[in-house]
This record gives sequence, structure tokens and C-alpha cells, in this order.
Amino acid sequence: MTWSAVAAVVMLFVIAPLVPGIAAKTKARLAGRRGAPVLQLYWDLSRLWRKGAVYSRTTTWVFRVAPVALVATAGAATCLVPLDGARAILSFSGDFVAFAYLLALGRFLLVLAALDTGSSFEGMGASREVTVAAFAEPALFLAFVAVVVASGETSLSGALGAALAGAWPTAAPALAMVAVSLFLVLLAEGSRVPVDDPATHLELTMIHEVMVLDHSGQDLALVLYGSALKLSLFAALLVGVVAPRAALPPLVALPALVAGIVVAAVAIGIVESVTARLRLGRVPQFLTAASALAALGVILLLAGSGT
Repeated sequence: MTWSAVAAVVMLFVIAPLVPGIAAKTKARLAGRRGAPVLQLYWDLSRLWRKGAVYSRTTTWVFRVAPVALVATAGAATCLVPLDGARAILSFSGDFVAFAYLLALGRFLLVLAALDTGSSFEGMGASREVTVAAFAEPALFLAFVAVVVASGETSLSGALGAALAGAWPTAAPALAMVAVSLFLVLLAEGSRVPVDDPATHLELTMIHEVMVLDHSGQDLALVLYGSALKLSLFAALLVGVVAPRAALPPLVALPALVAGIVVAAVAIGIVESVTARLRLGRVPQFLTAASALAALGVILLLAGSGT
């Protein structure tokens, strides 16, 4: 553990609510609107944190634990990613599996909380959420496999480090496919257009938002923050693949990470401005394309290495 790794994690925790704000502002500007302030989510979180939560008599302890677990699992997964470009706070062989399933645990508990309310709408959202997850996780694992093959390392700290930077000159097409695949997974995991629409208010079309209709006050603040942290984490993971920073000093690597996350947030806003939300039946095809890109990247890397 180094001071730069700790500083990078703290920095991501702080700037996480900024990412949805930048995406929303980009979308508004491209549509010719002023839009909400970039810091709007910070103000929303502050306002919600000062309010009390209301609980239905049909809910159990699962409903109260889920928002905390969502933030805790996303925070634990953040500690496995080398945000400073060199080494994560926690690193071990195969830690990318722990990364994926920590996030899956948070999603699982949030789905249980939605079912715990007894609401048919929230149950519908929970069903859709696990459907999206079932198609997003293979794409994520294939992207990790490609990065592991390209770098020859089996931990995220090694796979996103100097070895990956050295692999880009000879494996650029394959790694570019992996980067596109990760961006598609980011849109799905972050509940963004074209998979989901965080700005919609129509219950029949929502996925993530409909699951948290019964959350309020501090619980809703935790859900919103956990979702923003997860989106920021995937953006940081994408930056780590596209621009490995192991050779940079920490005082340069950390601002480079922030700049990369901002670029990813702007890209999300652009995508949401030029595309429409997919019909639910098209979402599996969208994520299958992400898996196919990552798988093709793996094949190219194996062919290039002569394996």
C-alpha cells in the first residue's frame, strides 16, 4: 500500500458524484439546454442526508442493509483497482474475480431490497436488472481475460500496469476492442442510455430507478452515491486500460486519472445525446456485442502470442 494508492481511492470517492453531473451537463449542452449544474448531485446528496427515511411495514432488515452494502461493496472493489497507475491498496492473483463479484454482491442485495417491498413495479425492475447483469458480466470477464493475456499478469495491479503499456504498440487493435467493450459494459453497469435512462420517470421503462422507488432520505442518498461511485469506478477501469500510467509519477498519474474520467463522462453524455434507449429485447444483443468484441480481442492476443 502506498500513499498515492490511498490518495487515488479517496479522490475517486470525492469526485464520484461529479461524473453523472458532467454527463448530464454534456447531454444538456448538446441539446441546446442549460441543464442542471455539474455539482447538482452533491447538493442532492446533502439535502437527502438531512432527511429521515420512511419504511414500509412490509420491508425487513434487507431493505435497510442494501443501500449500505451497495456503497460498501463498490468501495471495496475500488480498493482492488490501481487508480494511481501503479498498485492498488489490495492486490492478489485473480483479484479481478473479486472485483466483479463484489459489485455483483451489491447488486444482489439491492435486487433483494426491491423484492422486499412487495411492489410489482420494483419486482419488475429487479427482474430486468438481473437480466442485464447476466449479459454484462461475461463481457466484463472477457475484457479482464484479454488484459491478463496482453500483460501476462493475473492481478489488476499488474495487468493495468507497465506490462499493459508495453503491450499497446503491438496489440493496439485487440486492446482497442477491449476498451470499446468496457465502455459498453460501463453504460450497462452505470444504468445509462442506451441500456437504461436515469432521467426517465416512467415506471414501465425504468430498470435501476424503479428498484429504488421506496428508498428515501439517507437510504436514497447512499443508493445515489453508490451508483455514482460504481459509474466512476468503471470509468477509472476504462482509463486504466486505455492509458496505463505506471511510468508516470503519482503527482502526474492522479490528475491524468481525473482527466480520463472527465473524458469518459463527456463520452457518456455524447452517447446519450445521439442514441435512444433500446427496447428491452435489444439489450441482450447490445451486451452480446460487447462480449463478442472482448472475445475477439482475446483471440487476436492469443494469435499474436502464438498460443
